[in-house]
Order: sequence, then C-alpha cells, then structure tokens
Amino acid sequence: MLNQYDIIVVGAGHAGCEAAYCSAKMGNKVLLLTMNMNTIAQMSCNPAMGGVAKGQIIREIDALGGGTGIISDKSAIQFRMLNRSKGPAMWSPRTQNDRQVFSNEWRLLLEQTENIDFWQDMCSGIIVENNVVKGVQTALGIEILSKTVILTNGTFLNGLIHLGEKQFGGGRAAERASTGITEQLVSLGFQSGRMKTGTPPRVDGRSLDYSKMEEQEGDSPASKFSFSNTKALQKQRSCYITYTNKETHEILRTGFDRSPMFNGAIQSTGPRYCPSIEDKINRFSERDRHQIFVEPEGWDTIEIYVNGFSTSLPEEVQLKALRTIPGFEKAKMFRPGYAIEYDYFPPTQLHQSLETKKIENLFFAGQINGTTGYEEAACQGLIAGINASHKIKNKKAFVLTRNEAYIGVLIDDLITKGTDEPYRMFTSRAEYRILLRQDNADIRLTPIGREIGLASEEAYKSVKRKINGTKQLIKDLKKIGIAPSVINPFLKSKGSSPIKQQVKLSSIITRPKVYLDDLLQYSPDAKKKAELAEKEHGDVVSQTEIQMKYEGYIDREQDQAEKMVRLEKVSIPENIDYKKLKSLSTEAKEKLSEIKPATIGQASRVSGVTPSDISVLLVYLGR
Repeated sequence: MLNQYDIIVVGAGHAGCEAAYCSAKMGNKVLLLTMNMNTIAQMSCNPAMGGVAKGQIIREIDALGGGTGIISDKSAIQFRMLNRSKGPAMWSPRTQNDRQVFSNEWRLLLEQTENIDFWQDMCSGIIVENNVVKGVQTALGIEILSKTVILTNGTFLNGLIHLGEKQFGGGRAAERASTGITEQLVSLGFQSGRMKTGTPPRVDGRSLDYSKMEEQEGDSPASKFSFSNTKALQKQRSCYITYTNKETHEILRTGFDRSPMFNGAIQSTGPRYCPSIEDKINRFSERDRHQIFVEPEGWDTIEIYVNGFSTSLPEEVQLKALRTIPGFEKAKMFRPGYAIEYDYFPPTQLHQSLETKKIENLFFAGQINGTTGYEEAACQGLIAGINASHKIKNKKAFVLTRNEAYIGVLIDDLITKGTDEPYRMFTSRAEYRILLRQDNADIRLTPIGREIGLASEEAYKSVKRKINGTKQLIKDLKKIGIAPSVINPFLKSKGSSPIKQQVKLSSIITRPKVYLDDLLQYSPDAKKKAELAEKEHGDVVSQTEIQMKYEGYIDREQDQAEKMVRLEKVSIPENIDYKKLKSLSTEAKEKLSEIKPATIGQASRVSGVTPSDISVLLVYLGR
C-alpha cells in the first residue's frame, strides 16, 4: 500500500473517475483514493447527463478517449437531442440515466483498467516539500507517496448541509465532510472561498398521478453519446412535466423565515442558472407557475427526482407544497431536498494545465475549481489526468484552445476570469460554437486524442473514414445537377422559389427547410453516392448536410478563429514584471500580475485589460 505512485487521485466523483481512467490508460501507476468505495461516480443530484453545451462536452470527452460518454450510453434510460428546432451549433444530446447502473459501470470500467489501485480512506492533507507535492496523508495516519496529486473533492471540503433551521456536516446526505485540506492549502498561500448548491426532494413514483402531467418521451430512433460501438436504446422510460401554482408558492413562502437562504444561515453564492424553488418565487414573484420535470431514477426503481424543485426549506413545508402540484396530490417523500455549502479555490490560481501555481505537481479538478455539473467536472478530470501524466514524462502541457473545444472554453474562462459563483457551461460562452458542434467532436479531437496516447487506433480509423467519406460526398454533390421539372414541385411544397434552369444539388441544399434526405429522393445518382458513403461511415450523410448547408458560416468563423490563434501563439514570459510597464493601466498591472497569462490571447480576455494594454504588451514583446 505504501508503494510510490505516479498519480494519486483524491475523490472518485465524475472528475476523479475520469482523471484516474485517463491517466492510467496513458501508462501511469494510479491510486484512486475515496472515502467510500460504494459511491464511486455517484450521481449526487439529477440522474441525467448532457444537455445544452454539456452534451457537447461529453462528446468531446469521448472523442479524446475518456469514459463518460460510454458510461452514459450504458446507463441511459432515455435519449433526447435538445434544440433540434435550431441550427446544429445548438443541438445538444442528453440522456436520463439509471443512477445505480451509472455508478456500477464506472466502477467496473475502473476495476478493469490496468494500473489503477484503490484505497478507501479520507485524505486529510497533502505532503509538500519545497513547494512540490510528494503525496498525501490519510485519516488513518497513512502517508502515500506519489509524483503528482489530483484533488477532486467535490462538495466535501468542510461541507455543511442545510435543511430548514438544521445544519450538519456532510459532503452529501448521509456522508461525512472532508476536513483538513482547506486549512492546509490556505496555510500554503492559497485563497479559498465558499459556494452553495442544492438538491430537490425525491419521491415515491407509485404515489404520483401521471395522467395529470405532460408525458415527455425520448427520441425515436434514439441516438447515443459515444462515437464507439455502444448500443443505442431500443426501449426508453418517459419523463413528465408539471407545474407549480399560486398555492404552491404561498405554502413555500410560509417557510421563508426558517429558510437558510433568507435567514442568513447561508452566506455563500449558489448557481445563478439553477436556483432553488424558494429563490425562483422570490426573484420572479410575477410568475404564477414554474416548470417541474418528473424524472425516474432508473429502470427498476420507483424513486423519482423532482427537477426544478431544489430547496432547503423545512421538510414539512417541502411536502405540503409538493402536494399542491398537479399529479403530486398524494405524493410520498423519500427524502427532503437540502442545500450544501462547501469550500472551493478560485481557479485563477491554476495554470492552463490545471496544475496549481503555488505547489508544483498538484492539480485541481471539478467543483474545487468553482464549477457545477457532472460534465464540467468530468472534462476537468480528463485534462488534469492528461497533464499529470505529461508532467511526469516531462512533456509540454496539454491545452485545448477556445476554437478547439468547449473544454478549452471552460478551462480558459476559469483560469483567466475566475468565478465567484458556481460556473456552468452554456453555448453562449463559446464564441466559435458553429465550429464546436456535438456532431464533429470526433473530427476535431480524436486525432489529438490518438496523438497523446488516449484515443484508440480503431477510433482514429473511424474518424478518417468519416472525414474522407464526407469530403467525397460533398465533391460528388457539387457535380450532380437537377432539372426544374424534377425538383420544382418539391420546392413549392416547402414554400421555396422554383428554379428556372438546371442547377447543382449543392445550391439547393443551402435553402431553409430543405434537407439532404429529401433531395436524395429526387436524384437517383446522388442517392447512390450517399448510400455508398453511408456504408463507409454511418454519419457521413448528416455531416455532409451540415457542412454544405452552413459552409459560409463555418468558413467565416474559421477565419475569426485563425486570427485569434495568432494571438495565442504570442507567448508571454512567465517572469515578466507588469508593474515596470509604465504605459499599462493600473488595473491591467494588477490583473495581469495575478493571472500571469501564458499568451497575448489569454491576456486579452482578462477582465479589466483593454485593447490599448494589449498594444503595450505587443510593443514590449517586440511584436
């Protein structure tokens, strides 16, 4: 047990599992240290993966060679592609998942991965010599040595659970908090803060009347997350939608004087985009109702997750209010909702690799960095795992840029801007979202994943077939013409202008409400070419349609991205003394000294740094 490890991962949540899995796949000897072996990859909050922007992140993790997409597919009970009514840059895959299967599948994958050892214990501190981490100390008094350490402590650092006027220590319901690490890191010079998150009550599905709710079925046919050979769902479980009402809100208000949200018990900041139900009715008092999603927790369980009803009000108020919601009149509660406060460390204290600036070989990933969400945590775990491996092998840091991946946007936002509220990913955070679609994550990232030794050769060959097949089909469709007499009746049915002479199919496909599958029915030659391409790779036709339909937008965004890349290539020396650059604004001197951006591109995104400040830096660097 006291063997030296290459990497110790502290915490086995979504970040920890991905960090351990990826770093072990890259040939490192890994120890996964967790307080409870039975809660590996626990879905602490909602039983779902993906969603707007988050689904893109899972596809990116999968394309690079991570495990989250595969596990999400294996545990899925419903699949939906969100935002299909919008352009493909907004399409976002989402699954409802069986939380028990999700956890079991992650544990099985980790146990079957060579180079991973496990130890059940609480990490009480890290071992540091000369500002370099050397291992960890555990609550059992054991010292375990390693070359690098990745902290993925989730909500456990000095976790404090609030339920009405009750408070008790814990990182999750019925699980103790982790103590000692925050205090040690602060003594080493780190800044820490407090954040809040919450969870809704769980109810007995047998006590609900679904006939009073709107059924929300999965897609037919269902798709999946992973680009590998996981199976798409053949059967699915439905979710349901219902609404709160004025009576619900009045009952909830009766508990406000005992709410930790309003009586001063909670001082920290919660997620703005996922507020508690009491926060919703307080902030949006003009609204008569709020949407509630009724989500099953798995295939065989009767437990239901009441999405949209996150709360820390007294349990009797929660139940009384729930029973005013249509379909919940006879609801039986399994466990109440609660809020939890926990420590985090402002992520401006990290390099782009997620290694800390103060202690060498120490990495942070997940909620310790101020993020919220399984997907945000998992992608940080993957990046920390890759970079811990690179650090050991004296390789340069692995960094994804903002035009390469949502993962790159997330990490750049964190280390450049920091966050004082739980950070959640949105498509609006990405300035190049037409390039960063969920459908092309494998094209963007699998070659990179193969290069660093994470994505398989089989995955790489599949991507090459997709790329080559798409290029060929686009080339073919630009040569194939179609006559007015053949296509005009179809165009009329779509409210589109008729053509007066034969044109190429490629010019028709750019029109609104016109899809490639429709056009193929009017051109036997094109249909034959498409069928041949689809045999080569199943995603070629859909990829061809997106690339042809949005070619102008894609090209324009690519040009903008290339201009940004030029700034990203201008490195800033780490030892630069900004205070000596007299022409910089005072705010720029302070912010740049704190953040220490690695490139001009990163410096330009630091809050308070103006274009004139960037010009001063470029002059100083001789550019």
